[in-house]
Amino acid sequence: TDYNQLGFNLRSNIFQGGPLESRSLMKDSYTPDIIQKAIQDPKNWHGRRTDELGKWHKKNALNLNVQKALEDKYG
Repeated sequence: TDYNQLGFNLRSNIFQGGPLESRSLMKDSYTPDIIQKAIQDPKNWHGRRTDELGKWHKKNALNLNVQKALEDKYG
């Protein structure tokens, strides 16, 4: 009987899953003009400035990608 009840519940679509549309707290809290005015500064990300170590890691990753591309192209 438990098996039959589980089958009935699955056929009845009791377990519907999550919502089809996701909602954002920022979009619900602010008007559209505030969101459009928001300027993203890559050098000042959430109040944190990119330090020298971060710049070095970014440059190193770019260098490794260039080396890999050159190695793939020329062998």
